[in-house]
Amino acid sequence: MNNSEYNKAEDAVNNTENSLKNAAENAKWKVEELADRAKDYINEKRNNDEEARQEDWLDRAKNNLADAWDDVKDKANDAWEKTKDAAEDVKAEWNKKTN
Repeated sequence: MNNSEYNKAEDAVNNTENSLKNAAENAKWKVEELADRAKDYINEKRNNDEEARQEDWLDRAKNNLADAWDDVKDKANDAWEKTKDAAEDVKAEWNKKTN
């Protein structure tokens, strides 16, 4: 079997790992920003003489985290497909060599 096919599969796995690490790091930053955003929300409500309500804040946080999850999910799905395609290529190459 050609080493370049193995190299392609290994590269796909490395790219997958890097994509997921980047997505996780982005999600981590989003979580760290939540405390600052909570303070901003409370100050905004105070400045408008409105009551800061946990339910309102949680709705904002939920929407923000849903966007982050969509980004992570898209990257994970893309990484899965690339890795799967590379694995199929290696399998096909192996089958050609052994048959």
